[in-house]
Amino acid sequence: MAWKVPLFDLKFDEQEFDAVQKVLKSGWLTMGEETQQFEKEFSEYIGIQYALATSSCTAALHMAMLALDIGPGDEVICPSLTFVATSNSILYTGAKPIFADVTSLKNFNISPIDIENKITEKTKAILIVHYAGYPCNMDEICSIAKRHGLYLVEDCAHAPGAEYKGKKVGTFGNIACFSFFSNKNLSTGEGGMVVTDNSEFYERLKLVRSHGMTTLTLDRHKGHAFSYDVVRLGFNYRIDEIRAAIGRVQLKKLESNNQKRKEFVDYYIEKLSTCKFITIPFKDYKEKSSYHIFPILLDDKIDRINLMKYLRENGIQTSIHYRPIHQFSFYKKLGYTSKNLVNTEIVGKRELTLPLYPSLEYNQLQYLINILKESFVN
Repeated sequence: MAWKVPLFDLKFDEQEFDAVQKVLKSGWLTMGEETQQFEKEFSEYIGIQYALATSSCTAALHMAMLALDIGPGDEVICPSLTFVATSNSILYTGAKPIFADVTSLKNFNISPIDIENKITEKTKAILIVHYAGYPCNMDEICSIAKRHGLYLVEDCAHAPGAEYKGKKVGTFGNIACFSFFSNKNLSTGEGGMVVTDNSEFYERLKLVRSHGMTTLTLDRHKGHAFSYDVVRLGFNYRIDEIRAAIGRVQLKKLESNNQKRKEFVDYYIEKLSTCKFITIPFKDYKEKSSYHIFPILLDDKIDRINLMKYLRENGIQTSIHYRPIHQFSFYKKLGYTSKNLVNTEIVGKRELTLPLYPSLEYNQLQYLINILKESFVN
């Protein structure tokens, strides 16, 4: 259907089109110099030494687990209130995800207190998610990881450009992963990035990304190598030159686009703060967000599905972030339950995501807000 206010709208301009055409004219489409430049520019932007572009954030997360030698018998603590790729990346290695609760009904990030509660002798790593682009409590989480000798991985799928106490997310853990999916702040359609400051992890990540091979196609094309060895099990998790070129353009726009997102979030907060039927999480958040999505928490008397249908009938697209992972049929078969995930369960039942993207217009926002308020009266 034609939405009056879609959940997300991606609008590229001539810069992206020109970047793609340049790659097509070059005749080199697989991972090459454009990708290398994207990695260099992204690492400089984040403030970290090494960056590798990947086919997706899911691939990046899997690579991170493998680089840290996560495997059978290990446990990794992560949130259940996230996209399923977060915990799936742990399962891919034969390790076990251990779900920690969210902090509160006003902060949907993983709870440092519950992280510590879930640590056992089998725990090897903590995998956090900066929900909606709002950084987790990194002081507490880094302290816990250091105190217990655990690896820390940041899932920054929502948070490129977000900062905690002046330091960009993705630079706190041993490894961090970013998403460039179509609806993300920096979009290449599909794609991701894995970053680290550790040279040993970087070398492992490089091998895992491309079949465990010691040289790449570009190296052989340039005459820098004539053959290759395979020294470990790897995957085809490479990005291509077209998406890398789009990513370079999008990276230049990231700060200004995040600022536009912030302006719309501020407007939402101004207009909805007095609405007694909703709570706005992160409303008083002090650190720098990337404002990836705008979640609200509905009053427990509101029927969320009926509300979403009403908004849809009026041309407004909404979503849910997220159905908790432990509730999915596959995870139930693995024995996961809602035990000790009280806040996660509540958020999973009552969260609603409203439209947010840089090309939104204030007349669209005002229309949405009016219809939303009417729905509570009707």
